[in-house]
Amino acid sequence: MVSHLQRILNTRQGNVPIAGDYGVPDFIDFLQTFPESVVAIESSIRTAIEKYEPRLSNVNVAFLPDQDDVLTLRFQINANLTGEGGRRVCFETVVDADGKLLILA
Repeated sequence: MVSHLQRILNTRQGNVPIAGDYGVPDFIDFLQTFPESVVAIESSIRTAIEKYEPRLSNVNVAFLPDQDDVLTLRFQINANLTGEGGRRVCFETVVDADGKLLILA
């Protein structure tokens, strides 16, 4: 599941011919208006997961500010596993300088 999440979140919308909304927008564009863009990034991540990762439901994405490294974007993803009795799972993500998202499981 982690590899699929990473694939979804590192695919830029418009790059998959069969589904133009698969993936997320380019986060580099959002960084120009940071920190105002944090809510839009959270929403983009949540929407992509809800639509393209059916094993997760009740997805919540929250920005985790890093006082030691203000240039690093970290997000926490909390969701319920579908078909697993609704067990809650948590992932932390980091957006690197190239706009790629790394999931720390």
